[in-house]
Amino acid sequence: MKLATLNDGTRDGRLVVVSKDLTRCCAAGYIAPTMQAALDNWARVAPELEVLARDVEHEAVPCERFHERQAHSPLPRAYQWADGSAYINHVELVRKARDAEVPDSFYHDPLMYQGGSDGFLSPRSPIPLVDPAWGCDMEGEIAIIIDDVPMGVSAEDAAGHIKLIMLVNDVSLRGLIPGELAKGFGFFQSKPASAFSPVAVTPDELGDAWNGSLIHLPLMVDYNGAPFGRANAGKDATFTMAQLVAHAAKTRNLSAGSIIGSGTVSNKGADGGPGQPVAEGGLGYSCIAEIRMIETIRDGKPSTPFMSAGDTVKVEMRDADNHSIFGAIEQEVVAA
Repeated sequence: MKLATLNDGTRDGRLVVVSKDLTRCCAAGYIAPTMQAALDNWARVAPELEVLARDVEHEAVPCERFHERQAHSPLPRAYQWADGSAYINHVELVRKARDAEVPDSFYHDPLMYQGGSDGFLSPRSPIPLVDPAWGCDMEGEIAIIIDDVPMGVSAEDAAGHIKLIMLVNDVSLRGLIPGELAKGFGFFQSKPASAFSPVAVTPDELGDAWNGSLIHLPLMVDYNGAPFGRANAGKDATFTMAQLVAHAAKTRNLSAGSIIGSGTVSNKGADGGPGQPVAEGGLGYSCIAEIRMIETIRDGKPSTPFMSAGDTVKVEMRDADNHSIFGAIEQEVVAA
């Protein structure tokens, strides 16, 4: 089942069921008016939404054309947005860029930060940037939405609480991160609003590609119209999405509609070292910070600048038949 939130002029939009090919949608307001309302009552409304999804596929109900540009992020705002660190290769690279060591604990105890969730960017909204010196970077990630999760849940049981999956561009301001972390109190100003894919899907929609609470498909990141990253989200993951949910719930209950992110999808090279750019036959990178670190290792200094006004990023994932699964995040950086 594929769900989306259309922009109807309200903060939370209106919930629609989307066809598998992303061409049509049907209003689901008589079942649940918003995505959050559906998640609040998931056990009851999910079967009704599944029936509507089948009717959409069979063209048995009135539908309208689905336009990705009219979609909000599936949850335009959320009770909670916590981003984790499933891919330690990414953590290793960006910490090297700051001359920081990776503690051993990072390999068995996930990193996680609390992001701003009171308002997300739409998947086609521009990224506002006040100062290019802030080092604007994209981060292509996987994100999941959960129902109510009890405190202390095991990773095994946490997997059953993953109700929807989507993509995210977790925008980072790299130039502000070191100063904030030096204070010893985490990210805030360096993590502005993120954008999620136009469509969120249930795990069964991914078929065999959803295995072990990971998506075993490449995450496609294009930068200024050229392939930049093709890292496989099912490889080189130190933690699964279920493990990240369990980590977040160690000392607290998690409310339905909470979003958990994977952290930047990142693969090692074929030789076990840093990966190569797509243009050189590698799988590339899901953020600019990684290629800058590779350049520093190779050349002594980075040569790829961070994003500035006019730069564009596209984040998408396609199935084995090359069909878009979630729709695409397509954003341009604009001067704020």
